[in-house]
Amino acid sequence: MILIYGIKEQLNPIKNELSDIIHQCMQNVLGMPEDKRAHRFIPMEKEDFFYPGGRSDKYTVIEINMMQGRKPETKKRLIKELFLKIESRINIPPVDIEITIHEQPAHCWGFRGITGDEAKLNYKINL
Repeated sequence: MILIYGIKEQLNPIKNELSDIIHQCMQNVLGMPEDKRAHRFIPMEKEDFFYPGGRSDKYTVIEINMMQGRKPETKKRLIKELFLKIESRINIPPVDIEITIHEQPAHCWGFRGITGDEAKLNYKINL
């Protein structure tokens, strides 16, 4: 599951394109299937969204939740591809993007009535 936060006036107009970019990066780098898009957009009022100095109102936070198992090099490749694609396609510079990856063991995930370590996934975790 991926959570995307931003100022609503900036985030709402780009939601569809940003979702496409994120999902394409997840497919290219992690091999995620087409039907595994789980994005939650959280448009915020400007007065409720504090961010570091030197950033613009385009500042966007992307939190990626995934099962443990990917190598550091794979996660770094995902982050760098996100920076590149977001800047080139929707003109948000890397200084205005914050990406965090949160990993949990497979047994901490629950979906389709089972835990992640019981699931037969159609994609690889250990890459």
